[in-house]
Amino acid sequence: MWNWWLQEEPRVCLSHGTWYKFIFNQFVHIHHSKDCRNLKPRMVLSVVQGCEEESSSVVSSVFASRYVQDPPPRYKMPEKSIPKEAAYQIVHDELLLDGLPRLNLATFVTTWMEPECDKLMAEAINKNYVDMDEYPVTTELQNRCVNMIAKLFNAPSADQTKQAVGVGTVGSSEAMMLAGLAFKKKWQNKRKAQKKPFDKPNIVTGANVQVCWEKFARYFEVELKEVKLREGYYVMDPVKAVEMVDENTICVAAILGSTFNGEFEDVKLLNTLLTQKNKRTGWDTPIHVDAASGGFVAPFLYPELEWDFRLPLVKSINVSGHKYGLVYAGVGWAIWRSKEELPEELIFHINYLGGDEPTFTLNFSKGSSQVIAQYYQFLRMGFEGYKKVMSNCMESARILREGLEKTGRFQIISKEKGVPVVAFAFKGNDRKNLAFGLSKALRNYGWIVPAYTMPANAENVTVLRVVVREDFGRQLVEKLLFHIGVALKEVTDAASSVPMIRLTVEMKADESEMNAGEGTLHIPAASVHWKHDKPETVDTQVPIMDGKTKGVC
Repeated sequence: MWNWWLQEEPRVCLSHGTWYKFIFNQFVHIHHSKDCRNLKPRMVLSVVQGCEEESSSVVSSVFASRYVQDPPPRYKMPEKSIPKEAAYQIVHDELLLDGLPRLNLATFVTTWMEPECDKLMAEAINKNYVDMDEYPVTTELQNRCVNMIAKLFNAPSADQTKQAVGVGTVGSSEAMMLAGLAFKKKWQNKRKAQKKPFDKPNIVTGANVQVCWEKFARYFEVELKEVKLREGYYVMDPVKAVEMVDENTICVAAILGSTFNGEFEDVKLLNTLLTQKNKRTGWDTPIHVDAASGGFVAPFLYPELEWDFRLPLVKSINVSGHKYGLVYAGVGWAIWRSKEELPEELIFHINYLGGDEPTFTLNFSKGSSQVIAQYYQFLRMGFEGYKKVMSNCMESARILREGLEKTGRFQIISKEKGVPVVAFAFKGNDRKNLAFGLSKALRNYGWIVPAYTMPANAENVTVLRVVVREDFGRQLVEKLLFHIGVALKEVTDAASSVPMIRLTVEMKADESEMNAGEGTLHIPAASVHWKHDKPETVDTQVPIMDGKTKGVC
């Protein structure tokens, strides 16, 4: 009886007076109990004191405690522990200052999934993806996903009798780098066999590639040869790309869904032109398709479009499961045309986890939740479900595009055939200031709409971009258009109130102040005068961001 009382009763929250009366009655009762004749009153007192402390911690509000008033150290580990409720509240409250993911129209990454899938991910959060021997079912689900995607991309190996060649990754960046390493190793092996130099590999891409391509080139010492863009043409030109191919080109990378405007590059034309060049030169330069954004769009909306393994020179494809694959951030896929395209020396075999496990990844340990979520989405949605979601996204993009055109202020940069993205730029003069100003103004309403300059040779074009995802429905589109209208007026009014600044330079230098060698005129600072025509106004223009632009998502 004493053990039961000690473990259970202190959890009841009572006042001090009630506690003492309760303990006294319990003591009188147990004093006469055969098993408790040696019980001392001081033992009961210690129980009372402990119960008071426990009771206080239960009934106190987190915000009434000292833990949320005393600032925790930011850059070193605190000396003492704090209650779990206080730790949660401190972190939770600081995260309130983040933007709302569903209003983040800059990202391609999925921001909503069904509660059932959330539950599955939580149940698998403690499973290490690489422990294949310990979690064989998780490994099997990954293999099923690889085969489903390979079949979707028309891989010859993805029939009923063969296992498709592919791997799950933490995203398209890792998947693309694995594909790049396979191309580099195959090219090097061939050059070594021919007794030719193999120290200067290169990749041909458009200047619109995602930043992971530049990372790959730098990390793995591969020259990145970029086809420059031009105003009005914001994807890689296949003709110019093939012209840049030489004997050291390990592959040409085509983008299915540019991060700048969602446009598909013409992979079929690239395949045709590159095939002709290979025949003339005797080379066998292949194609890699970066389908991070478009890989889960094109098969459902444009099944007749030839961009995948139906084209002979396409040897590998990467795709992001966490974009239009409809899974939270942290999963991508690399798929190869056949086993011959993946050099065996890049695959490691380990046995210290319980069995022979082949691995071809840049990292090792990672969670299983995203892979399981991907399989859930394939099972739950099926081809029909993905087609409906993509069709709805394109419809929302159409409504947004038409609403922007009605304002008469914007030029639409994106194409109707591509991923569900609406990219637009201001018409007329001062386009750069207005674009960054509108992006900043929309933040006041919670929307995150990025503004950026295009890459080299088109950097004078400043674009705003809205990525239309599954959870960005008709109601949110209409609300965004309304807020764009309000913000547009704010930005326009602010631009018209910018003070006019007149610079007067008094040229008072004589010949003795001239540097005859360099022809430089030194003007004293005192002779430079600034004059504001409207001193009462405040400059509200947004600083212009310059520098090289790379696609990000």
